[in-house]
Amino acid sequence: MTEQQPIAVLGGGSFGTAIANLLAENGQQVRLWMRDSEQAEAIRTTRENPRYLKGVKIHPAVEPVTDLAATLRGSALIFVALPSSALRSALQPHAELLAGKQLISLTKGIEAQSFKLMSQILEEIAPQARIGVLSGPNLAREIAEHALTATVVASEDEVLCRNVQAVLHGRTFRVYASGDRFGVELGGALKNVYAIMSGMAAALGMGENTKSMLITRALAEMTRFAVKLGANPMTFLGLAGVGDLIVTCSSPKSRNFQVGHALGEGLSLEEAVARLGETAEGVNTLRVLKAKAEELQIYMPLVAGLHAILFEGRTLAQVIEALMRGEPKTDVDFISPKGF
Repeated sequence: MTEQQPIAVLGGGSFGTAIANLLAENGQQVRLWMRDSEQAEAIRTTRENPRYLKGVKIHPAVEPVTDLAATLRGSALIFVALPSSALRSALQPHAELLAGKQLISLTKGIEAQSFKLMSQILEEIAPQARIGVLSGPNLAREIAEHALTATVVASEDEVLCRNVQAVLHGRTFRVYASGDRFGVELGGALKNVYAIMSGMAAALGMGENTKSMLITRALAEMTRFAVKLGANPMTFLGLAGVGDLIVTCSSPKSRNFQVGHALGEGLSLEEAVARLGETAEGVNTLRVLKAKAEELQIYMPLVAGLHAILFEGRTLAQVIEALMRGEPKTDVDFISPKGF
């Protein structure tokens, strides 16, 4: 019996750390790669990641490492939890080591210039790799603290989906499979934009009816956009669509919600992002989404409204007034008026 290969997790942020811990608790040997050697040393000695997951003990089977080439060479299954802005530059130099590997993207973002999702960047860097994505209503701290959680692994490669289910599925973490990689990944990226808006609404003391309206219309808007790009609308009724949207738009633990809340309290965008001290993918996604929606002529009034507040100097009150004046369309786009 050959000794089982360790699983690699790339990125020592909150989500990468939480997933590494889960894998270790399920009996896997894990190499957690991070760029910062001081952070790796701190985890090695204190068994904690104080910057991103303060108070959570890191399992003994998680080995913090800083040599990326050695980590990629030594693992067949690799979870990629790098920020969207760093993913390409970190992995491109090691492209030849990725052939035949199973790469699972955990990053919820869209590359600015190319409008590529993270799995598409992985595909471009490593055309011979087997690629999937993991997305769902998954706040890192809750995963780390064993709150009951479900997620979706999406790939056309069914064996890859089964492999991910086998190593991640556990007592407090359920892993469902999907063949709609594009839809699952778009759901994870798009909802961050609407979480900023929900945070603003919460800070301004808006009513429950208003919050519910925002979340539901956000779901309609993101589904409309994703279907235009080729995703399956049914994906958005699942964990990676409505599930992820609900948690991100209603939880103060969500980074994008926190940025929105700070904006609602009157901080500038720069101050809000600085206060957070971590990446809020929704700010980057909003810019590229607005441009893409205009290019493809997709009706996205919430995206246009939030963009006007963040980058065009409008107030929330002005935008809400414009939204309420807009002509009501059908409630759900994918149902004919007869209901079929």
